[in-house]
Amino acid sequence: MKRIVCFLLFLSLFIWMSCSENKQANANDNAKPIDSLQEDPVKQGEHLVAIMGCNDCHSPKKMGAQGPEIIPGLMLSGYPSDRPIARFDSNLVKTGFAVFYPDLTAAAGPWGVSFAGNLTPDETGIGTWTEDQFRKALTEGKLKGQEGGRTLLPPMPWMNYKSLSEKEISNIFAYLKSIKPVKNMVPMPVAPGAW
Repeated sequence: MKRIVCFLLFLSLFIWMSCSENKQANANDNAKPIDSLQEDPVKQGEHLVAIMGCNDCHSPKKMGAQGPEIIPGLMLSGYPSDRPIARFDSNLVKTGFAVFYPDLTAAAGPWGVSFAGNLTPDETGIGTWTEDQFRKALTEGKLKGQEGGRTLLPPMPWMNYKSLSEKEISNIFAYLKSIKPVKNMVPMPVAPGAW
């Protein structure tokens, strides 16, 4: 019973955070003229990052008056490297459930423990990536966009992004290259059962 309650709490937090991010994105979009979004690749990329929910997992958060809030200086920097890996009930994971870190930057499941990557233009993020590498990571699920790289782990929904247009991918990449670089070397995934 305790496991079910724990799972439902995590699921509720995830749904609430997703809805709050989308409401914030929609509120911001209403303030921007549509023409400026269509003409400015960086603005269009920012819009796509917001509606695709990238901040949900890739931005560290703190609890605020309205619930979880993105830490502005760490936006899209992934799981903080200085944060210890939280303990969790590994029996829950063995039964097929997934467990998320409270700010959603890490997840554990049958695949092991995965950490949201750094999407900022720092060298520890996508700073040295080409647009082609970014495209391959986003639409083919290849780690660092490398042909022989392993497949990106859940909860990264790369399969949902296969139908993005070349222009949309370019705009997202332009936006990510325009944000503040954050030095943050995200930990490597932990293999199943190694926690």
